[in-house]
Amino acid sequence: MEVFIAHLPGSVDAYHRRRSFFGRGLYPASRHRRFSEKRGMIPSTPNCARRSMRAMAASTESAIAPRSREAPWSQRSNAVLETPRDAMEQLDLERGVCIPFRKYTPEAVRNKVLESRGAILSLIGRGVEIVWNLGLYWSALTYDCLVGRDEEVVPYRARQLRNLLCDLGPSFIKAGQVLANRPDIIREDYMNELCILQDDVPPFPNQVAFSIIEEELGKPLEIIFSRISSQTIAAASLGQVYRATLRETGEDVAIKVLRPGIEPIIYRDLFLFRTLASFLNGISLQKLGCNAELIVDEFGEKLLEELDYTLEARNIEDFLENFKDDPTVKIPRVYKQLSGYRVIVMEWIDGIRCTNPQAIKQAGIDVNGFLTVGVSAALRQLLEFGLFHGDPHPENIFAMRDGRIAYVDFGNVAVLSQQNKQILIDAVVHAVNEDYVEMANDFTRLGFLANGTDVSPIVPALEAIWQNSAGKGLSDFNFRSVTGKFNQLVYQYPIRIPERFALVIRSLLTQEGICFTLKPDFKFLEVAYPYVAKRLLTDPNPALRERLIQVLFKDGVFQWKRLENLIILAKENVAKMNSNPAIKAKSIQRSNSWHVKSKLDLTDTIKDGAKMFLIDAGIRRQLIMALTEDSKLHIQELIDVYRLVEDEIDISSIAVKFLQDFPSVTRDFLLSWSESMLSNR
Repeated sequence: MEVFIAHLPGSVDAYHRRRSFFGRGLYPASRHRRFSEKRGMIPSTPNCARRSMRAMAASTESAIAPRSREAPWSQRSNAVLETPRDAMEQLDLERGVCIPFRKYTPEAVRNKVLESRGAILSLIGRGVEIVWNLGLYWSALTYDCLVGRDEEVVPYRARQLRNLLCDLGPSFIKAGQVLANRPDIIREDYMNELCILQDDVPPFPNQVAFSIIEEELGKPLEIIFSRISSQTIAAASLGQVYRATLRETGEDVAIKVLRPGIEPIIYRDLFLFRTLASFLNGISLQKLGCNAELIVDEFGEKLLEELDYTLEARNIEDFLENFKDDPTVKIPRVYKQLSGYRVIVMEWIDGIRCTNPQAIKQAGIDVNGFLTVGVSAALRQLLEFGLFHGDPHPENIFAMRDGRIAYVDFGNVAVLSQQNKQILIDAVVHAVNEDYVEMANDFTRLGFLANGTDVSPIVPALEAIWQNSAGKGLSDFNFRSVTGKFNQLVYQYPIRIPERFALVIRSLLTQEGICFTLKPDFKFLEVAYPYVAKRLLTDPNPALRERLIQVLFKDGVFQWKRLENLIILAKENVAKMNSNPAIKAKSIQRSNSWHVKSKLDLTDTIKDGAKMFLIDAGIRRQLIMALTEDSKLHIQELIDVYRLVEDEIDISSIAVKFLQDFPSVTRDFLLSWSESMLSNR
């Protein structure tokens, strides 16, 4: 229902804050420099570099998860009992980047809270309120255990916890939303109940919201909008959304408004959380192997980012840039001139809910094609851009009538550095090659395990999880079954799920759930493998060539069949994504601006492969052995591979690129040869 706007008095005091996210690893160097200049990003300072070097040199890694008392970690590294390094240093080390200026630090929160008069009394009052309410709840749980009814009342206690968090305010609602995705901290039945907090939060009054919009924009609403909804379209822990129509252009927009007076409450609660974490950290490390400060710092950093809608506007700009040439993805435009710190105005997305398969079919959209579009978009965010939508629940993803997938709400995003992306790809390669020792080491490099932790007891568990999940056939693989088994693992071993990967896991699970709603027999890997194959074969990053070599060799034997399968799958992905595969209605015409490669471009791969063959003696020896394996020339296998790619290869382009790189290739070859000769002497 909509109503015409009535005048609400107000004045503007909008202000914008800029963020520094140095080293995201989202773009090639030239594009990253352009975005750094546009967004005010700054390079890492020497002090920051030294801080990261100290963190890297430190032998301790204290950021590990609490574990079940029934299943203690018998081979815990002594490192976790030592003095922990600074939590913010640990976050930088895990991310692979150093952020010299950030919205959140424990010192900044303390200064913000204690700068006002009466801060001590306010903190004491709030502390008493929190301790009293949580103490009563904890007492009830203790009583349940004493009388032996703790398991039978779990559903009731889980609902009671959800209601308690709502009563304690936005910080605790957000904490509940985070806990809903943290199997390393809370049990599954409580997680399921807390998931309700994702989209079932009471709204605040319209008049208050309209006043905030006028203050932020500096004009009466009726001057800017001709119509605005009388009820909220959505309400969350930090803000709520209205639908409106711009008076000047007649365009429909979504207005997102921050809850009033929320920032002082958030800062005060974060200060109390951090103070309690500091007080309990020694006990937490000794008894549970958990760095309480690190968990609070991760939570606080993400929470303060979500409080600033100028950051969300920049997230939208990044997503728009990433998907600007993609014919399958729709990102809403942001109206920067109508947006500020507490208000953001975005293009209205008139789409179909992804949980309504009947409506999708009636719109002339091919469901299988749409699933391919969704999985490809998610994988591009994770493995290609490193900027991942962190909250893709059914209210935030839509099917457009032209077959595109649309995302909204970009306040919560996961940012992965180039280093993190490469380690993820390494983990995929190690899984394909069944190298579980290296897979466990990948978990350490990503921050799931503490540095110095003995991974040998974890290797059999990882092997069992992967083999049980893939043993029935990779077509039956699904994230939910793997995650369920991994959730059990985190209570037996010292594993902590870093916040950014908790967002990634939740995002993948949520999107997989949407896929199952649209198609109950959905097979994730049948859709994902063609994209991964194309990326391994055609990605412009030369580092992936080494991963490709690892995939093609198993136990020193070249996998000819695997290479053929990769080429076939990659060609399938290119063919499908040449136009939007979700479009089946002939009346829908593809936009002229959609330009997608119709062929599998292997030019860079072949050029880099030839370069590696000339320079790398080890690779050269392996490839020669592959061609002469079993005392015979594998000419037929080579012919079969060539037949698969002969239509995809432009010999002239390869020759031109190789000639352009010939001086550098010659130099590298001579250096490699000279080093080999010197080492032989």
